[in-house]
Amino acid sequence: MSHIPTTFQSLSQGWTVTAANPTAVPQELRDAIAAGVPARVPGEVTLDLERAGLVPDPFDGDNEKHQQWIGDVDWHYTCTFDWPDDGNDRQDLVAYGLDTIAEVKLNGQSVGSASNYHRAYRWDIRELLRDKANVLDVFFTSSVRESDRLEQQRGYYPHTEHHAFNQIRKPSYQFGWDWGVDVANAGIWQPIGIDSWKGVRVDAVRPLVDVLPDGTGVLTATVEVERDLQGRITGVDKAHSSLPAVSVTVRLSGHGFDKTVQADVAQGRKAVTVSVKVPHAELWWPLGYGDQPLYDVSVEAGETASWTGRVGFRTTHVDTRADEIGRPFQIYVNNVPVHARGYNWVPIDAFITRGDRAFYAARFRDLVESNSNMVRAWGGSIYETDDFYDLADELGVMVWQDFTLACAAYPEDARTKADIEEEARYQITRLSPHPSLIVWNGSNENYVAYSGWPGYKQALRDDDRKPNAYGYGEKGWGDYYYSELFPELLAELDPTHVYLPSSPMSFTKFVDANKDTDGTMHIWDVWNGWDYRQYAQYTPRFADEFGYQAPPAWSTLNRVVHDKPFEAFGPQMLVHQKAMGGNYKLARGMRSHLTPGNIDDVSFNQDGTRNWLIPTDDWGNMEDWHWACQLQQAQAIRFGVEHMRSLEPVNAGALIWQLNDDWPVVSWAAVDYYGHRKPLWYASRDFFTPRLATLQPRISDKAWRDLSWEGKRPECDTTALVLLNDTRQAWSGSWTIERISLDGTVLASQTADVSLDAISHTAVVLNPDVAAFGDPSDELIVATPDRAGFARTILNGAEVVDQKLDSRPLSASVSKVDGGYRIGVRANAYVRDLFCMVDKVDHRATIDDGMATLLPGEEISWTVTSEDVDDPQGFVAPNVLRSANDLKR
Repeated sequence: MSHIPTTFQSLSQGWTVTAANPTAVPQELRDAIAAGVPARVPGEVTLDLERAGLVPDPFDGDNEKHQQWIGDVDWHYTCTFDWPDDGNDRQDLVAYGLDTIAEVKLNGQSVGSASNYHRAYRWDIRELLRDKANVLDVFFTSSVRESDRLEQQRGYYPHTEHHAFNQIRKPSYQFGWDWGVDVANAGIWQPIGIDSWKGVRVDAVRPLVDVLPDGTGVLTATVEVERDLQGRITGVDKAHSSLPAVSVTVRLSGHGFDKTVQADVAQGRKAVTVSVKVPHAELWWPLGYGDQPLYDVSVEAGETASWTGRVGFRTTHVDTRADEIGRPFQIYVNNVPVHARGYNWVPIDAFITRGDRAFYAARFRDLVESNSNMVRAWGGSIYETDDFYDLADELGVMVWQDFTLACAAYPEDARTKADIEEEARYQITRLSPHPSLIVWNGSNENYVAYSGWPGYKQALRDDDRKPNAYGYGEKGWGDYYYSELFPELLAELDPTHVYLPSSPMSFTKFVDANKDTDGTMHIWDVWNGWDYRQYAQYTPRFADEFGYQAPPAWSTLNRVVHDKPFEAFGPQMLVHQKAMGGNYKLARGMRSHLTPGNIDDVSFNQDGTRNWLIPTDDWGNMEDWHWACQLQQAQAIRFGVEHMRSLEPVNAGALIWQLNDDWPVVSWAAVDYYGHRKPLWYASRDFFTPRLATLQPRISDKAWRDLSWEGKRPECDTTALVLLNDTRQAWSGSWTIERISLDGTVLASQTADVSLDAISHTAVVLNPDVAAFGDPSDELIVATPDRAGFARTILNGAEVVDQKLDSRPLSASVSKVDGGYRIGVRANAYVRDLFCMVDKVDHRATIDDGMATLLPGEEISWTVTSEDVDDPQGFVAPNVLRSANDLKR
């Protein structure tokens, strides 16, 4: 919930924007922009230009490259407003978010400057404010040009991408990323207005929680106030008292509890801390582990100042103690080990001001309905919004929040240090009430970059500085923030969260910063060069980044890409594929899974150079290529996550890169920009289920005895049914495990009775006759429980390319129902990974299920939510109702 005070009056109307350096504007637009473009506040200049008809949709076609000039312009926002005397003594101009380098003037007089996107600014303007008409001007310096200027001034600090985003405090993603559009524009991106108050205002509240061993909840609220020393403070001699005492009350209520505590901010002090105890407090739990009760907190200071918020009682800590494998990163909530499963989150929109509550709520539905219980707000983005955190609190989604320093070295000069400290103080305080916030992370990939990226340390070398441990001088590269500043500020302001300096990070000194058995890790060699089976070679203690690409929904792709012919290497298609060699990697990754060969198969040109195979050479048309890419993404990540989860409790978390897109693009997302759920999303709903059954290769006891004495890990020689119960409720039942042929004939079987305690796991080793495939291309292993709580699991004996799949394995029907249509499917043969691309028929349509696998004779019914369509049979057309089977040729 917003903590903007009730005394704040927003200035959101009557704004116009012009170019302060009109020569940077294309000639044909100069007159129109010089006349003033109506501007929305909060908003962004590119959107203002689009609404005015001066530029087309930045996401369409190749418009991105034609609109780069916008980032080179110095933009001038101005508005005129009336201000009547309201009887208060103090008026502050408050800007909750300016993008980014700004000078602010009121009635022609300087108010102040801003240099940080990630914090609010407050200026006392009572001496500048006029009765009636006032003119407010905000002048933005081009972030692109300013970052370049500072890089020239300070010297090069290594960074990814092509802009020097690490030179200024602006979100990195806005300069473009390997999934993001380059729209480094400007604007007043958060509310701006006047806070008119008298006597005292609440400057900050930090309502921290704890839970005692007996279940008593403890609220410890620190209230900071600001006094107006030049105003009228009743009974105070202003000449002799600088900071008079201020009465403060804190009320905590909810779930049958209601208590108010009064205290004074003492004379000469700016803050007071009060405590409230709640006997037998209702505890806040992550999704799947319990409920999410929230308590209301209200604060009053002086006669009129107030603040409201919510808290949830919970404790959290992380176990990183060394064990026989390495060091874990095991999160505990309320002293219960929690397996974190979920996604990384990128900005909800490249133009962040379009991210309203409904937009956030839709993406959080995607999280919750996929059985995710954690989301990571990545460090190249923003400190996420109030809507984001309110939804996380209410729904039980744990949040891992990066400080916004990513994939770069960051200067440690006095100006940058001061900027980042103010930003961190502001955001730590702002986010302190939220029970969903579990992890603060100092940076994204900045330790692993320093330790391992080619040329990184050489670029930081500075022989004029004191020699470091390696014997040469080095510029500060950001470690001060991660190892000193952030932990010190968290200890001072909010020590109730987990903190780690960087991600990935090993906790043992002098080891690989991205070591799988130590701390957290990012796995990118799979996407960038290795077959996805490589996931099985890792023992990740906590994998907080790994992913695999696929195109967005067919309707999304066709909405923004207009190449003729429509193919994977069309010029507009490549604008919407930002990853280096992305479409080649998609094609290579399919080798031995969906297409013949191996990932390293290449042909050679006449001059001897390598010629990586063109993606669409493997498919007869773009629709097959599109489906194959989406299927490959789902299968790759399913393989990886099921392997990781099967290692529980050694593995304590798996966060996929990424949930969402900030524009229409080929990317690692499970849900595309327009909200279409890819096959990966449906697969994740299955492999993120709190109770997971998975058939995994294992090493038999005999192999360990016979071979491990050589000091080498034996090869897996058997299969086990691994059962994971990540809930606080026990489960017991019987499993039937069968090896069958694709036509359903049972070839071997066994049964096993299983009892699982809360938060536990077990494995059932398959009998040799069940585990050993006779003809892998024509056989499956199927494990089925006799009661609810677990879903059936299937192990395919062969990859799609080698499997004896019937290319026409099903019959389907469509019938009209209220709100849409019902699709009925009957399997006439084995159907592998059935998926319906309903957006091809109606781009607004949604479907309630997907990525189902059917044995012969089984039936399934899905519901499509859609407006009436001309031809409902389109929902079961061969190019819409897809399965792995129809990739067989």
